[in-house]
Amino acid sequence: MFDKLVRINCFSKNRVLRYVAKNLLEKFYCCEINCIEIDKSVLFAHHARGCTIIASKICENVVILQNVTIGTNMRFNKVSNEWENVGNPIIGKNVVIADGAKILGPIIICENSFVAAGAIVTKNMPANSIIYGVNKFKPRDMNFDLVFNANMIDVEKIVEVNKKMIEKYVGE
Repeated sequence: MFDKLVRINCFSKNRVLRYVAKNLLEKFYCCEINCIEIDKSVLFAHHARGCTIIASKICENVVILQNVTIGTNMRFNKVSNEWENVGNPIIGKNVVIADGAKILGPIIICENSFVAAGAIVTKNMPANSIIYGVNKFKPRDMNFDLVFNANMIDVEKIVEVNKKMIEKYVGE
């Protein structure tokens, strides 16, 4: 149902259907998705729970995990009586945005980058980067995918590893 609501919300020509889908996404999944342009290949992990996605453009093969915020950080200048820093982010091709990341302002996250969990980004970021902390980045090793790959690990393998970790745990 989530994927169907996202498709209607983002791509339907019918304003009433888009409005209904938008409200259902907020009610059932606690997310808001509002983009000028969004590619149909964009994936939302965990049904975009807790996400607020207000972007200029999200390109193909982007993956967005839970509790991500993409939006504005504009401000009103009382001296000049003007809004400043107007605009929303553009997310380039093949970007993965991890849990709780915040991407704010009229900025561009260039292709093949990984935005780490909890990162706060308010500046343009170069292609092929790992983006972390507050506006920090380092080159990404393109031999590895972080957090997401189309060939995802089997859940049973994760459970097996977690059980071994529990066995090793020496708790109180």
